[in-house]
Amino acid sequence: MHVFVTGGTGLIGSAVIAELLGNGHSVLALARSDASALAAEAAGALPLRGALADLDVLRSGAAQADGVIHLAFANDFSSPDAVARAVAEESAALATLGEELIGSDRPLVTCSGTPQVPGRASTEADPLPTGGPVGGRGRAVTAVLGLASRGVRSTAVRLPRTVHNQGTGGFAGLLTDIARRTGVSGYPGDGTQRWPAVHALDAAVLFRLALEQAEAGTSWHAVGDEGDQVRDIAAVIGRRLGLPVESVPSRTYGALGPIFSNDQPSSSARTRQTLGWEPKHLSLLEDLENIQP
Repeated sequence: MHVFVTGGTGLIGSAVIAELLGNGHSVLALARSDASALAAEAAGALPLRGALADLDVLRSGAAQADGVIHLAFANDFSSPDAVARAVAEESAALATLGEELIGSDRPLVTCSGTPQVPGRASTEADPLPTGGPVGGRGRAVTAVLGLASRGVRSTAVRLPRTVHNQGTGGFAGLLTDIARRTGVSGYPGDGTQRWPAVHALDAAVLFRLALEQAEAGTSWHAVGDEGDQVRDIAAVIGRRLGLPVESVPSRTYGALGPIFSNDQPSSSARTRQTLGWEPKHLSLLEDLENIQP
């Protein structure tokens, strides 16, 4: 397939592009800057200049492709307003991509987070949350999956709170950044809450499998580790950075404080059984050993 990819130069996107190219696909990659365009070309993809807010560019990219993988997100969690702007931008982009593919039976693979279910690990059958700071993402992805009835082979790969590679990425990466800045490797509450995780290279394989195989209207969990306790994550970070490890107030994490405090383990049993996906790379706690002091 000739695949249009948004967000193709990030931690996850670069792994997805390499996975696609390594399995016989070609890639058209959205590039919002000269540096991104050069990175896409160096990876073997054809760049298409434009940002996620450039809806005409998104239509053009989707029109040229046999399938679309959407990964781009502003990732600005500095304030509630910034999060709202990022969610609104992505929602408009997904609506545009979906409209372009209606009636074509071409795949549209988008991403979201794994949902939180009180008292147990979430599964692929659980609905996405539509309230809270990022509830708009859940509504946008649900709308994309609804396009299955309109001739779009739409699917969603749900990513855990940490997608990692070489000790960086995701919520664990944010904990590391905050630890470097504050001098404390902190965790909210008692730290027993669990976060799921996956290696970026394993997540990339699942995006490819969803593109190639997944039925319309389905959701999949890119979960390698069902749930590591946050205090265990903080302990590795603290040891690698030579910093004390202790509980810190939820407000330390700004707009993400309520999410950071939640217990949110997640299962990928159905994904593994149905698509034959099997994570092969380092677990989160193993990968965090790559953090450099």
